[in-house]
Amino acid sequence: MAQPGVPGGPSEQLDLPCGETIHTHDLDLGVREFECDCGDRHAVVMDLHPLGRFVPEFLVDVLRETIETDDEFEEFTTAHMMGMVTEEFPNKVESADCSEDGQVGYALVWVSDFEARRLHEIVVELVVELMEHAISHADDDSALSEFEGYMNDFDVDEFVEQYRDERDFESEHDSAV
Repeated sequence: MAQPGVPGGPSEQLDLPCGETIHTHDLDLGVREFECDCGDRHAVVMDLHPLGRFVPEFLVDVLRETIETDDEFEEFTTAHMMGMVTEEFPNKVESADCSEDGQVGYALVWVSDFEARRLHEIVVELVVELMEHAISHADDDSALSEFEGYMNDFDVDEFVEQYRDERDFESEHDSAV
């Protein structure tokens, strides 16, 4: 059995960044955040949660068309995005590989030290950085200047607020935009 919070094997216990421990069976498929015994709220992301949870579907399509993956996934997924978040904040995100546990309904789960809205902001910020990096490799200085101009006017907080309102994150039946 793998150590809790370390991808690579079954795990029923997940050590959280705050120091608390939860049981992976307590994480319902629809949960996006929970109030922890530490007193904080922690965001929850599962591999089956769509990227559309964080960004519009047209952008998900662009990410999938332009990013080549070199792993067992055929296209850019939530697992890749959460890998980026974990790389950026290694002490703020814990994960568990539950692929051997047929009782939970997901293979991978991440729990962050951030509440769900803050995690959403971080994901959007990372997508913007990813896009800027991609455009910087293009041989088109005008495209980079145009993108930077758009990004100067882009307000992550406002975007996340509007997107979350449109997605109705209070309901387990939210839908992609």
